[in-house]
Order: sequence, then structure tokens, then C-alpha cells
Amino acid sequence: MLRLALVLKRHLPRLAGLAMIPLIRGLFWLARSLGAERASRVGGRLLRIIGPFLPAHRTAMANLRAAFPERSEADIRALAGQAWDNLGRTGAEYAHLQTLFDLDLADLSASRHITVAGESHFADLRDDGKPGLIFSAHLANWELPAICAAKFGLDATAIFRPPNDAASARLVQEVRRQTMGGLAAAGQGAVFAMQGVVDRGGHLGQLIDQHFTRGVVVEFFGQPVLVNPLLGKLARHYDCPVHGARVVRREGTRFHLELTPPLDLPRDAGGAIEVQAAMQAMTRVIEDWIRENPGQWLWMHRRWRPAMLPKPKPTGSGPTAAEPADRGTVMQAAGRSAVS
Repeated sequence: MLRLALVLKRHLPRLAGLAMIPLIRGLFWLARSLGAERASRVGGRLLRIIGPFLPAHRTAMANLRAAFPERSEADIRALAGQAWDNLGRTGAEYAHLQTLFDLDLADLSASRHITVAGESHFADLRDDGKPGLIFSAHLANWELPAICAAKFGLDATAIFRPPNDAASARLVQEVRRQTMGGLAAAGQGAVFAMQGVVDRGGHLGQLIDQHFTRGVVVEFFGQPVLVNPLLGKLARHYDCPVHGARVVRREGTRFHLELTPPLDLPRDAGGAIEVQAAMQAMTRVIEDWIRENPGQWLWMHRRWRPAMLPKPKPTGSGPTAAEPADRGTVMQAAGRSAVS
């Protein structure tokens, strides 16, 4: 009996994950049968109701208070409600990503769901024969920029972290492979695949607005946070253009996508891009985006973790986590990336 108990304990998480597969697929089928607009609306309402009872709601409220200390408690609660609504809509919209992005390149104004600004930058990235980097954030439906890049014929690879739940991870990966270009799952050794994309003149996209334990320190809403330095290191090593891509939810399932011009990133005395300063510049762009539409960001993530910030080292004891790597260094390991 003891051996049986040990076997069950060892395999119970996997068995629970397998049991979740039909449930997740059932919810996916239901969302698809409802249609894009109704599924999005139902998903939003559902999480508006359930979200405030979840542990992550406390994180969202604390993050919002820290980011907007000047706002009233009623405003903070309203923003948290909007964030839950957006998350519920985004989850339900996974079943419709193939049809939701209905952009017609011959007539960009004909789409029912999507408008795009900065389409000339997509063309420039596609045709300049050089590698390029694109950063984004968990705003509105954050899956759409990768679909947009594929639609414009851009050779782009999106870095993602699979969901912890096996059933959700399998379904999300299926949907992504049907609608997006290349995909690179974050993890041990993944950095070599990412570097290979840029080596062959491809384009790499990454969500950079979540905590990364071995990151560099930048300021975000007036407080220090850790950010994955991968894009900064690649930009330094390859001296390639870096663009920002964001999504704004206009109303329901109507979205506006924007690709920014290439950023003018800070450089050192030798002309090389400074990694930490480059990540600060990207983070500042993301903060501006969030301030414009604070109810559309993923506030449930523990972005501020002061206890995990690097401790100051005595003078002369070597570089800190906030200092940039050498020009030839890209990244030692991808580890647990904070992107999805």
C-alpha cells in the first residue's frame, strides 16, 4: 500500500493534467461555437465575476496601487475589473485567432476586426535583408502581433513560455502553430535557437514585460524591476534594428495594431549598444503604452519583486546584474523565461 501511495503521488500531477485535456478542449469547442464576439464577451464577463475571488486579484490590486498611487481605491478596483475582463476575452478569443485577424493586405480598411499602423515598418523589416528584433507586452490580445508579422510575410520567430498546465499548453501551441510564423519555446538551450534565427537574417519577437530572475535592473513605474536582457544583448551583438509592437483593444473584438519605427538605442563610447540602457528604453515605451490603456495590461503578474533584486556589491568586486555584457556575449542560458 505504501508503494502504491508513492506511485500515485509521483504520477498524480500528470494524471490530473491528462484529465484536464477533455475539459480544456470542451471549453475551446464551446467558445468556437459561440462565435468570436459572443465568446469574447462571455469570457470577459466570466472573469470579471470570478477574478476578484482569485488569489491573483490581490497581486493585481497591489500592482495597481504601486503604479498609480494618485488614483482612488474606486479607480483601482475599476482598472482591476477591466484587466480581468480583458484577460477573459483574450482567453476566449484563442478559439478564433484564425478568423479574428481578418486583415486584407490589398485593402487594410476592409477588416472588421483589425486596423494596423506602421505597416511600412513591417515591409522594411521584411525587405531590408537584415535581422531585426521586435519587443511587445501583455496588452489587449497580445497574440495578434505575431499573426500580423506572418500576414505581412515577415520571417519572424516568437519566443513564448508554454502554460504550466499541460492541457492548456498543448492547445495553445496548436493554435499558435496554425496562425503564426516560427515559434521558439523558452527553456534550457533555447537561446542557441534564438541566436540562430538572427544569425540567418530572421526576426525575433519577445514579450518583455514580465519578471526575469537573472535579468538586468530597469525602472518601471518608478520602481526597479528585473527584465530579460536577451533583446538588448542581441541588438548589441548584431547591431540590428529594434521595433516595438503593441495591440490596443478598441471595443469588443476590434483591435488596433502598431509597429513603431526602430528605436534609437543608447550606445557606449565605442558605439556599441548598451544592454541595460537599451532594455530601459524598451521598458519605458511599454510603460507609456500601459499608461494609455491601463485596464488592458496583465496586472495579475508579480512584476515587482524587490527581494529578488541584486544586492549592491563592494566597489571593485566585479560587475553587477545591472551591468551590460561584453559585445560578444549573447546570453549564457535562457532558463525560465517570463514570456508567454
